[in-house]
Amino acid sequence: MKLVLGQEQQQLRESVRSFLRTAAPLPKVRQGYDPQVYARLNGELGLSGLIIPEEYGGAGAGMTELAVALEETGAALLPGPFLATVFATVALTKVPDTERRAGPGSGSLRNQDGAEGSATISTELLTGIAEGRIAATLTGHELTCDGTAVHGTLTQVLSGMEAGVLVAPARTGDGVVMVAVELDAPGVTRTALETIDITRGQARVVMDGAPCRVLGPQPEGGIGDLLCVAVAAEQLGVMRAALDAIVAHAKIRVAFGRYIGSYQGVKHKLADMHCKLEQAESIVRYAAWAADESPDELPEAAALAQAYVGRACFEVARDHLLLHGGIGFTWEHDAHLFYKRAKADEVLLGPPRLHRERLAELLEL
Repeated sequence: MKLVLGQEQQQLRESVRSFLRTAAPLPKVRQGYDPQVYARLNGELGLSGLIIPEEYGGAGAGMTELAVALEETGAALLPGPFLATVFATVALTKVPDTERRAGPGSGSLRNQDGAEGSATISTELLTGIAEGRIAATLTGHELTCDGTAVHGTLTQVLSGMEAGVLVAPARTGDGVVMVAVELDAPGVTRTALETIDITRGQARVVMDGAPCRVLGPQPEGGIGDLLCVAVAAEQLGVMRAALDAIVAHAKIRVAFGRYIGSYQGVKHKLADMHCKLEQAESIVRYAAWAADESPDELPEAAALAQAYVGRACFEVARDHLLLHGGIGFTWEHDAHLFYKRAKADEVLLGPPRLHRERLAELLEL
């Protein structure tokens, strides 16, 4: 087991951190998704292609490297479809029979430039994502499919307004398959939702005969565990940034003639937050390592990651807001941005109690 980042992983972390510090500072985050920042994120750093195999134009890295990148995008509260695209990429790399070709009448998938590809469906998607031309999203809710079109209503789709392609399971007469649907195609209606996290949108998507392309059979397992690891990595970044912010504030804020960081109550709270962060980092590093090196340990590691890190992230973000005092509750301060991202992430894959129940079942408790 390896819980310490290697030199290349540390360099990746510094590169992503430096880029986001200049291209997506917190004042800019309030403005929402910026396609130019997203294009640079992929063009200069290639983050969307990080776990895509090299034959599709990606870096061929593992979950350990992806976790490093997600920790930094989480700390920066990066808006846009990066996490959603990571979800879709995880699913695409797990779909069996990636050489399946489009059948007659199955439609086509266009990249953001409107060009049609002739490659296999999965290859086309993975290549487009790796090059930053396609932003995608994933849903776990089943649609119904007649082979060429899908029907169904999805009440909450992560980054559903920004993504161009939806990857989803769909039930056919022969079972469940994975399909890809263009979200700007006829038969698709998208409605933006008002969400707690203003830095990352969701949408209600209605499919009424929308053209689709079959990617292959539904993967038997593993996708959900990898998604848990990805979200936990982002939550780790949110925790770290929130703690750094309140520590910096405690060093300069004066109350009753003393820096607030000198008060015992504040010091104890900061120490508790630091302990939660250290435990969360160990759990995330272990889960990412298991995803790459020990698949048999991944289910327990992934369940533990969401059972612990999700709640710990919210608690750190909450206490970070409270320790700022009255200013932390104002719209102008950044504290509420971390608080809302932490709460949205905590329930993104289901509340922590569900992951605790799954962990207990896996451990036969």
